[in-house]
Amino acid sequence: MPSRNPGVIKQEWEPVVLQKPRIKAQDLRDPKVVNQALRTGAQVQTIKKSDAGANKKIASTAVNPRKLEQAEEPAALDRVSTEVRQAIQKARIEKNMSQAELAKQINERPQVVQEYENGKAVPNQAILAKMEKVLGVKLRGLKHK
Repeated sequence: MPSRNPGVIKQEWEPVVLQKPRIKAQDLRDPKVVNQALRTGAQVQTIKKSDAGANKKIASTAVNPRKLEQAEEPAALDRVSTEVRQAIQKARIEKNMSQAELAKQINERPQVVQEYENGKAVPNQAILAKMEKVLGVKLRGLKHK
C-alpha cells in the first residue's frame, strides 16, 4: 500500500473574520425577522400608517368606471310589441295549447312564454323562430317596438 505524504502540516495563526450577510430591505419587512430583532433587543423602526385601525374608506380621486356607466341613463331595451304577443296568444289558443305545453315544445321554461305573451320579454330571434315552427305563424317579420 502506498504511503501518503500529506506534505508539510502547518498551522496558520492569522485571525479569520466571519461576517454575517447584510440584511436585504425586503427581509426587514418580514414579520419573522422583525420579531427576532425585538427578542434580541435590536432597534426596530416603526411607522404608523395614517389610517391604520380606522374602518373608513379612503376618498380616492380615481373615478370608478362602473359608476360612470351607471350615471348615464340606461337605454330602455325593446320589448315584444303588441302585434307579436297577440299573434302568439291567438295561434296558441287556436292550437288548444297551454303556455306550459308551448314552452315544453320549444324547450323553454313556461315563464318565457308568459313573458312573451305579457310583453315583458326582450325579443330573442331564436325563441321567436321556435315559436314560429310550433305555432305555424310568422312572428319575426312583425314590427317590434
